[in-house]
Amino acid sequence: MGKETMEERWADFDFSSFWKVSDYAKKTYEGNEFEAADIAQIETALGYKLPEMYLSFMKKQNGGMPLKDSFRTETPTSWSENGVAIEGFLNIGLTGSNALLGDFGSRFWLEEWGYPDIGIAICDCPSAGHDMIFLDYKIHGTQDVPAVVHIDQEMDYKITFLAKDFESFVRNLVEEEW
Repeated sequence: MGKETMEERWADFDFSSFWKVSDYAKKTYEGNEFEAADIAQIETALGYKLPEMYLSFMKKQNGGMPLKDSFRTETPTSWSENGVAIEGFLNIGLTGSNALLGDFGSRFWLEEWGYPDIGIAICDCPSAGHDMIFLDYKIHGTQDVPAVVHIDQEMDYKITFLAKDFESFVRNLVEEEW
């Protein structure tokens, strides 16, 4: 990554046109600022290190509902023939409905819904749990650089590769009318 800081990597990214602004988004997905101790607790509980690009992105806004809520795929999913939709980004938090360690956080999807333990659930989809977006540390990614994948419960937990890393995933999200 060279001498460029994480902050500089997002310098050209327009956060103001990325997030939906609504009371629902704020109440349901957005979390408070997080500290190093929160990150350490989450990493210990989930068993994976959160990527620096993910952390720096979430420092700008900790969770929410994106306006750019679609990612194109080359293979069909239960959502469409050529893409997936995202409802919201889980926040880096310890409590709340859509926090990484919250009621519907990453462990919930593994333990209650049977998603494969390949990483961390970071986004939910409009299907109310029938498909999710994960950081993948085991199949397409590594412990140092997790890939981003879509896991489709409706298709026997089919894993579809989306992006080589979190930054590539976010930068390739688009606004889409399904």
